[in-house]
Amino acid sequence: MSTNNQSLNIESEAEFNQRWDELLAGMEERFGRRPDLNALLLLIGVQELGQGVAEFTKEQKQDLMHIATCKLFSISGHYALEHVDAEGWPHYQLLNPVPFANLKEQERMLKWHILEYFDALDDEQ
Repeated sequence: MSTNNQSLNIESEAEFNQRWDELLAGMEERFGRRPDLNALLLLIGVQELGQGVAEFTKEQKQDLMHIATCKLFSISGHYALEHVDAEGWPHYQLLNPVPFANLKEQERMLKWHILEYFDALDDEQ
């Protein structure tokens, strides 16, 4: 298990929920609405695509959410960026399957990865 996955278990539920609420409050302040998980995935996908805000088709939005999920799970070593195609879209390779989890556990894993993603962005600035 990677260090990142271990810290997922070390952080108390209260600390985790506080970090999550702070992230959502910051997003609400910035965008005027409190985002749900799908909105955050779309935002991360657009960020990773790196082409700015644009109108996307339904299929492209699904692709952006897939990019976000792969990027997020690359934090814990499940995916790696394989290449960026001629149109600038990143493609990921599965390295290790994401462990099976029930819906609540999946949501918590996803939230944890989202928090780590935004923490890393803050560290870059």
